[in-house]
Amino acid sequence: MDFTLTEDQQAVKEAARDFAQNELLPGVIDRDRDMIYPTDQVKMMGEMGFLGMMVDPKYGGGGMDTVSYVLAMEEISKVDASCSVIMSVNNSLVCWGLEKFGSEAQKQKYLVPLAKGEIIGAFCLSEPEAGSDATSQRTTAEDKGDHYLVNGTKNWITNGNKASVQLVMAHSNRELKHKGINCLIIEKGFEGVSIGAKEDKLGIRASDTHSIMYNDVKVSKENRIGDEGFGFTFAMTTLNGGRIGIAAQALGIAAGAYELALKYAQERTTFGKPIIKHQAIGFKLADMATEIEAARLLVYRAARMKDLGMDFSTAAAMAKLYASETAMRATIEAVQIHGGYGYVKEYHVERLMRDAKITQIYEGTSEIQRLVISRALLKGELYQPMVASTNNA
Repeated sequence: MDFTLTEDQQAVKEAARDFAQNELLPGVIDRDRDMIYPTDQVKMMGEMGFLGMMVDPKYGGGGMDTVSYVLAMEEISKVDASCSVIMSVNNSLVCWGLEKFGSEAQKQKYLVPLAKGEIIGAFCLSEPEAGSDATSQRTTAEDKGDHYLVNGTKNWITNGNKASVQLVMAHSNRELKHKGINCLIIEKGFEGVSIGAKEDKLGIRASDTHSIMYNDVKVSKENRIGDEGFGFTFAMTTLNGGRIGIAAQALGIAAGAYELALKYAQERTTFGKPIIKHQAIGFKLADMATEIEAARLLVYRAARMKDLGMDFSTAAAMAKLYASETAMRATIEAVQIHGGYGYVKEYHVERLMRDAKITQIYEGTSEIQRLVISRALLKGELYQPMVASTNNA
């Protein structure tokens, strides 16, 4: 494939890089250390159009393609993965899901302010006993005629305390198993919604991660997305696109660590020469550069397949799996190349190493990605040559 960027895509990439270097880099260490939510930076992301990049302009979005989105995600993730996960959830899971499957009334009421960055959204699937096994939803949505009564708890919710709008998966009929799950739009201000304490995390510490509790929350059926029982399909379909966003985040973390390690290796001297000229270090950087480029091509390919209207689920799983594994390896090596300096916060790479770990876990663990890929292989769904569809391009 030709991955030469268009002028518009290059402009998006440069704008995201400038924003990351000028607005996110100052204070990123303090925000990480003290778990400070990046309120001002998120507001700026909304004003720049980074929170609704792929949404149709008629709903307040940027109308951009998925490739442009991953370019922006990569550049922002190089500097601040806490900001990029906020961006990823709002774009990939909340806005995309609402635009793809929501009613016109839901789009006007919720999608427009979300795409404009006036409010933030959350995607509420995980529970204390429902992580990789997403069918084991314990949260219930009891049918009361014209409304549902929602009870339960959601865990590990990004934007949990800041989100005005929550997309919540809940069981309405356990006998139907996954076909009895609905997706409901719940507002933070609804009576019976309560937010738990902010999680004290290893990485992405500035992002908002909370449990959300629902106690007899009344939700109108007008707030159900799709038909009765569509919730599980909604969640799985939306997560396919979300995996592209997290793959781009992982790519950015890896690339950010590599850029810092390369710069350090060119400046740091031992035995009379820059350490990059020592084969042990030069080979580490060569491996990092090669793996990052391979991850980048997988991410771009998945994004392009999505833009072409192709089935991108396996491509997204491959991109997320490889990019997240690459992020972990690259950040560990970046710390090693920095030596003792890599172990202190001032040089950023220890934070990137901590941030990298979550990319192997959320929106489908590496083990789940391998399951998705292996099932596709069993079905004979190997990669096919990409042929652009004139109807979907």
